[in-house]
Amino acid sequence: MKRNKQPDLTLNHKSALKLSLIISLLLVFFMFIGFLFSDKDNHLRQASILNAIVQYISNLLVLFLLYEFCFWAFRKKWGHHKRHFVALFGTIGVGILISLVFSQIALHFLQSVEGDLHNRFIVMHLVKDLVLSFIVYLSTLSFVVVIHNQQTLLENQRLLAENIRNRYEALKNQLNPHFLFNSLNTLDGLIGFDDDKAHDYLQNLSSMFRYTIQNKEITTLKDELHFVESYAHLMNIRYGDSLNIQYAVDEKYNLYHVMPISLQLLIENAIKHNVINDKHPLTIHIETTEKDTIKVSNTIQPKINPEAGEGIGLSNLVERYRLLFGMDVLITQNGIFAVEIPLINKEL
Repeated sequence: MKRNKQPDLTLNHKSALKLSLIISLLLVFFMFIGFLFSDKDNHLRQASILNAIVQYISNLLVLFLLYEFCFWAFRKKWGHHKRHFVALFGTIGVGILISLVFSQIALHFLQSVEGDLHNRFIVMHLVKDLVLSFIVYLSTLSFVVVIHNQQTLLENQRLLAENIRNRYEALKNQLNPHFLFNSLNTLDGLIGFDDDKAHDYLQNLSSMFRYTIQNKEITTLKDELHFVESYAHLMNIRYGDSLNIQYAVDEKYNLYHVMPISLQLLIENAIKHNVINDKHPLTIHIETTEKDTIKVSNTIQPKINPEAGEGIGLSNLVERYRLLFGMDVLITQNGIFAVEIPLINKEL
């Protein structure tokens, strides 16, 4: 499939040249029109048009040099204020320097210009190039805003596609033959042996499927914990007392928001990557913190042959939080593997 060509919105030489050409044309456009329809004789008109062409080339060169400097300043990985300070005052400084140099070069060829006319000529070019410096800074600032908005739009589109893929992957993981076979096999073993437990197992399995296929970008912590409890119930049937999940969640966070399936992902990863048996029971802690985060942690008991990761990865979760909320998921590993997810306290 042929993709639509995206506009070139980058602070490079090509963009600097395009902007210089456009602004230079705008500056001399009305001058050209005036010359073409003036009542001057042909000789004066031709001289005026030639002067306009010289002005156009001069402005084009000055603008290009100013844009090159301003783009360079905005490309630097400095702080926001420093970048703007250098871009503005640096562009003005470069504009003054260029004006003085170009004025001296022009006066070298116009040797008849003397006295007050000499000074007026320098001042006139200095004022013109200062105006051009402000035009360059403001237009570059607008250009940067457009680039930022386009990047934000592309990131949002990427995030939307990522979330759709994540929901699909989550559903696929829960429906994959291995998981479904184990679940049905466990359920079959309970039916007739412990019908009450079989009923609870089926209820939790149904609850998981229902939560997995919901179409939400965000969910409350209370709902996510309910989903985790359903998942934990299924895992407890499989691992028995060897798997223990302890909760220390402050109720005030119940209506805070998290991304769906985020906590379940961390529980699943802990089960997948650690040894769990009678000799090596695994305890997973889920607790809220004073930093408005929820932390999932467990001691590290690595398997000799760890399972290959698939589905929703931890790095995926980190990126989703960064793109959607501009917040970081904190991961620490020092004998205990811990992941802290930010809790979002706002109406969505």
